Amino acid sequence: MPHMMDDFPLLLSTLYERSVFLYGDREIVSVEHDRSIARTTFRETDERIRKLATALRDRLGLEEGHAVGTFAWNNRRHHEIYWATANTGRVCHTLNIRLFPDQLDYIVNHAEDRVIFVDPDLVPLVERFAGRVRSVETYVIMGDSVPETTLPNAIAYEDLIADIEPWGEWPLLDERSPMMLCYTSGTTGNPKGVAYTQRSTYLHTISNLAGRPLDTTDVMLPVVPMFHAAAWGYPFMATAAGAKIVYPGPDMTPEGIVGLFQREGVTFSVGVPTVWLGIQQHLIDHPEADISSIHTFLCGGSAVPRALIEWFAVERDILVLQGWGMTETNPVAAAALLMPEHLALPLNERLDRLETAGIPVAGLQVKIVDEVGAVLPWDGEAFGELLIRGPWIAAEYYNDPRTPESFVDGWLKTGDVCKITPEGYIVITDRAKDVIKSGGEWISSLDLERELMAHPAVVEAAVIGVKHVKWQERPLAVVVKRPGMEVTAEELMEHLGHRVVSWWLPDVIEFADELPKTGTGKFDKKVVRDQYADLILDS
Repeated sequence: MPHMMDDFPLLLSTLYERSVFLYGDREIVSVEHDRSIARTTFRETDERIRKLATALRDRLGLEEGHAVGTFAWNNRRHHEIYWATANTGRVCHTLNIRLFPDQLDYIVNHAEDRVIFVDPDLVPLVERFAGRVRSVETYVIMGDSVPETTLPNAIAYEDLIADIEPWGEWPLLDERSPMMLCYTSGTTGNPKGVAYTQRSTYLHTISNLAGRPLDTTDVMLPVVPMFHAAAWGYPFMATAAGAKIVYPGPDMTPEGIVGLFQREGVTFSVGVPTVWLGIQQHLIDHPEADISSIHTFLCGGSAVPRALIEWFAVERDILVLQGWGMTETNPVAAAALLMPEHLALPLNERLDRLETAGIPVAGLQVKIVDEVGAVLPWDGEAFGELLIRGPWIAAEYYNDPRTPESFVDGWLKTGDVCKITPEGYIVITDRAKDVIKSGGEWISSLDLERELMAHPAVVEAAVIGVKHVKWQERPLAVVVKRPGMEVTAEELMEHLGHRVVSWWLPDVIEFADELPKTGTGKFDKKVVRDQYADLILDS
């Protein structure tokens, strides 16, 4: 039988080369470590990427499959490393700058990084763990010069790529070869590594662009860090689509981000809910700020408060599109896209869909199972653990004995407890470890958090289960008030009383100035649980 070029590999370099040819004049705007602004184009950056690719091989001695660590903000040089490694078969290992030193030296040693690229202002953080890493031979400071440092064999990025011949034709690699290593944030135990492959990232890029397209008219700003799950793949997606890219660098304040929105005409941005909550407050305080260029915020990493989605829709005509995924899913696996028949519905009915984790991205399959593994119906009522599979979902952790705990019969066990509506929308009710079991009945901490954050005076909320002498566990809420607003525990209980069943109501509501965050900006409920580990309720 005749066949197509089925064996031609799915390589990121083919997406990249097309974009440089077609969209060479598209801008890349980068806030540098010293807060200066660098402007370049796809075509000008291509020259630097090809020089870096040659330098990785000829000056640093890196072969295909060798790991290249990065310890950096979202900026143009980080973008160059992404593509120089992906296009030549080296493996970009993004290091989360917010992890503890003992976690960082573990993952550097585990990945066997040969080189670490580090932004100049982050050098002191690398110095804290550099003495305990075994495989690193060179530290490349991502700037024009090397500051005073204890890091051995440190060289400047610009010296590394100076006076060197740019790489020519990109090689035809094995599509199943790794191109990036991403580690989980490691809130319990050592972080677990996931190896993204050429094939997985290519398919993730194409399928997500098909579901929520970017195009050449877009200006994309990733607030989500490039050290967290490849900035959710958006540096690859924006490049493939020919969109202008704006990298915010180290200034992640609401003022800095909104300033970039205004100056650069940003149309699409991605980040975790805490980012948009901060920007919401900034816009409340500065109603004159004009961000009318923006049509969509993609929001993920943790549940998006319904009130936040509604506020941006009503006050700024911006769609807050909730996405769902994990490091293990490459990472975007679902998005709360509306169907055509939903567009004419009243806002409240649209919000019913927009506040879900969404529908699976084309190419993926999901199911929910009970405690014994039986498949549950998509009726919007039955809930169980979410399992997922597909061509860009991890099949194992990198060199880690914990793999069997999460991967069963070709499915990834996500650890998320959810239900699925008859329309196919995934509604996550909790992380399995966060569900509260009270008197033999389950209480969703996530639902309680959503309802608390629907109160206008609440900006953040975390709900945990604490020990109870009679009911086993009861909910305790920790709440952060919106600046300039007041609310009492009694008022919040009354607010919840109209929204949840009575036995779900928290036994205790505490107030805090802020909630602890993980290295990726999510609420760190493990820290909150530790704070109340000795509390035992008896009434």
